[in-house]
Amino acid sequence: MPIPNLRTLVGTPATKIGTFLFEFTTPGIGQILKAAGADYAVLDMEHTGFSFDTVRSVVRYLQAAGLPSIVRVPSQSRHHISRALDTGADGVMVPIVSSVEQAKAVIEAAKYWPDGTRGVALGLAHERFAMRTEPLLPRFAEQNARTAIILQVEDPRGAAAADEIAAMPGVDMLWLGHNDLSVALGEPGAFDHPDFAQAEQATIAAARKHGKSAGRLAVDAKQAAQFVRMGYDFVSIAGDVWLLQQAFAAGVETIRRG
Repeated sequence: MPIPNLRTLVGTPATKIGTFLFEFTTPGIGQILKAAGADYAVLDMEHTGFSFDTVRSVVRYLQAAGLPSIVRVPSQSRHHISRALDTGADGVMVPIVSSVEQAKAVIEAAKYWPDGTRGVALGLAHERFAMRTEPLLPRFAEQNARTAIILQVEDPRGAAAADEIAAMPGVDMLWLGHNDLSVALGEPGAFDHPDFAQAEQATIAAARKHGKSAGRLAVDAKQAAQFVRMGYDFVSIAGDVWLLQQAFAAGVETIRRG
């Protein structure tokens, strides 16, 4: 099944809706989300302890459903970034990117020559194991064109540098890490604090100014709709754990009231 090119969605006005996978990595997860109308899914390595073996499997499940996959890696390590992309993921989400220098290092790890210095091993998962004989350069260009780079703004330094970072070729999206940003600002969970609002608006404005995307995770669909009105074009409706809990809790409440 053809998979929509994630990078062609970047910076477009249409709202892209997905969710995070923190727990449910079953073979049917891609088709379940696709049938529900998802535009993408983020597999989280930062807070789950998922191994690369799990990532390899889930990326295949999402590919089978024709659903673009993003892997949130646990660090800015070159090893984490390039290895996640070698599994065939369409994009990589990198935490706590606070400077142009850090953004450059991510691009270096994620892109092949001449855009970066990603290690070369072709004919594997990211090329769908195709038996190809073309020269290296067009294959590099093909992979560079399909690889989306999503950088998380999670502290005041990242918000202050958002305009410079968003202006960089190769950066496709700024994703607000709202909890970590609020903690870094010294106001944990105070998402209506003026300092948080200023950092958030700077991030959204930077993405829009440079034709990039802005993303944020919402607790539910109602909040996701609010984020769209604020200027985000990529939104995540919670994550798999919370979606199940919310649906089940609502069902329990309905039955007990009845």
